[in-house]
Amino acid sequence: MSIRLVVSDVDGTLVRKDKSLSPQVIAAVKRLREAGVPFTLISARPMSGMIPLIKPLGIDIPLAAVNGGIIFRPDGAVLSACHVERAVVEGVFAIIGDAPVDTWVFADQRWYATSDQGVHVEHERVASAQSPVLRDEFTDLYDRVDKLTIVSDDAALLKGLAEKAKAKFGSAATIAQSQTYYLDVTGITANKGDGVAALAKMLGIDMADVAVFGDMENDVPMFDRAGFSVVMGQAPDAVKAKADEVSSSNEEDGVAHAIDAFVLPKVTA
Repeated sequence: MSIRLVVSDVDGTLVRKDKSLSPQVIAAVKRLREAGVPFTLISARPMSGMIPLIKPLGIDIPLAAVNGGIIFRPDGAVLSACHVERAVVEGVFAIIGDAPVDTWVFADQRWYATSDQGVHVEHERVASAQSPVLRDEFTDLYDRVDKLTIVSDDAALLKGLAEKAKAKFGSAATIAQSQTYYLDVTGITANKGDGVAALAKMLGIDMADVAVFGDMENDVPMFDRAGFSVVMGQAPDAVKAKADEVSSSNEEDGVAHAIDAFVLPKVTA
């Protein structure tokens, strides 16, 4: 196969646990671009959390935020956007009910949250490059939600909420875990399969010539559609089974290893 475009997930893939971008990854992306292969990102993050990564990586083509729901240029201009249907937002909040979870709503390029405490909030401050706007009620945002995230370290509770949400709204929204403690709800076309396809189409590149990197359940739709996929070493076994190759973990610069061990040899060949 030929590889004409590489698209990478961010958290759990491109960056380390502390959300840092390592010199090794930056250097590997530079080698890839020097070999003539463009590189870009698709992430569950909002635009604000992706923009700081553009300059260090030399990205000069469109990127995809909120799992592909927002396609934007490096200068911040939005090319397309997909919101969650109001009925889905209302229904998911009904399913959440009084469950002991934190709720985040991303709308109007802002992050709204029910709490500003806890390790996940601190991580999201870095990942989204902004602080949360606290509120207990989100009704006025229901018509323009880019992403609804349910946050909990109770794996069984989050799994139960995910199953209920998928059973009722799986045909009207994209519902998947971007991390073991995050359940994301985005628009029906706001999934990484459609997102990568949109990026490739804008560049005139066939999906068979696209390589993708990821680590979680929400990355599987792009694994299924891209010509070549690499999963990070710490990913769940079920996600590893969907990829073509397994790299080292994100803590061990898995993206750099994927570029040097799997992608560049195909490009030079």
